[in-house]
Amino acid sequence: MLLFILKRLFISIPVIFILATLTFCIMRVTPGGPFDKDKAIPPEIKANIEAKYHLDKPPFINTPAFHEKKWINILTETQYFYYMKGLARGDLGPSYKYLGRSVTDIIRDSLPVSVELGFYAALLAFLLGVPLGILAAYKHNTWIDNAAMFTAISGITLPSFLVAALLIYIFSIKMGWLPAGLWDGGWEYKVLPTIALGLRPVAIIARLMRTSMLDVIKADYVRTARAKGLNEVWVILKHVVKNSLIPVITISGPLIAGIITGSFVIEHVFAIPGIAKHFILAVTNRDYTLIMGVTLVYAVLLIIANILVDVFYALVDPRIKLS
Repeated sequence: MLLFILKRLFISIPVIFILATLTFCIMRVTPGGPFDKDKAIPPEIKANIEAKYHLDKPPFINTPAFHEKKWINILTETQYFYYMKGLARGDLGPSYKYLGRSVTDIIRDSLPVSVELGFYAALLAFLLGVPLGILAAYKHNTWIDNAAMFTAISGITLPSFLVAALLIYIFSIKMGWLPAGLWDGGWEYKVLPTIALGLRPVAIIARLMRTSMLDVIKADYVRTARAKGLNEVWVILKHVVKNSLIPVITISGPLIAGIITGSFVIEHVFAIPGIAKHFILAVTNRDYTLIMGVTLVYAVLLIIANILVDVFYALVDPRIKLS
């Protein structure tokens, strides 16, 4: 298993490189620059600032060096080279708008909040979605099944920002039970954002678990287990639920991706000081390095999440061998 994880991490290096290159290209071909909105900056000061951040150099190919046949400088005297050189050392560069702060510092301060919110939402999704799907399948075609699926469909169709607004209106404004925003004040500040972000994954897992269980419960080995006189609870937990979890684990990778990207809206609605706030401001301010840094961090999180999904997949189903 360790060899599999190391192999996947090694394969992920080219993926990160390609993503960094594509993000860099998109940032450079988009019109405008990080200092275009600044007012009353003399041209010489703007030139000095751009020289400090290597923005005075060509993005990809040093055309003058090409004509002068200075082959070493064709690629090395470019913005792309300086960025990749820093990235290879683990340096994401300085922020163009948060003066005096590096992208690494900004991510280190804000990423733990986003990871914590995503972890709580994913935990809620599995702890609530799996039992809800089991109950709906076991009570198939009853009012419990209909109520569970109505809840699931509502969770899938309602957008997260609307769910967040409804939660704030009901539990904060009307009832006054929970705070409407922020994060670091105690557990009560984490309840509404976690529910708002985790409701859709709960609904997806519940529906998938129900469908999977309805297929597995008709299998021959389940009928054989019942014919042997095994306890019904043991049959459901041992034979049905375990095999029904395989599709749920399979979809966990894309589901976690949805939780991570969905946190952007939730963090903005609840004024959570996570990484989403910096990413949105970076896009508005054309802060190249911060945009690319946050993009790479989210890519790494998704890669790790997919590796963990593959590991759990093999643990649940012994027939699957990691290689």
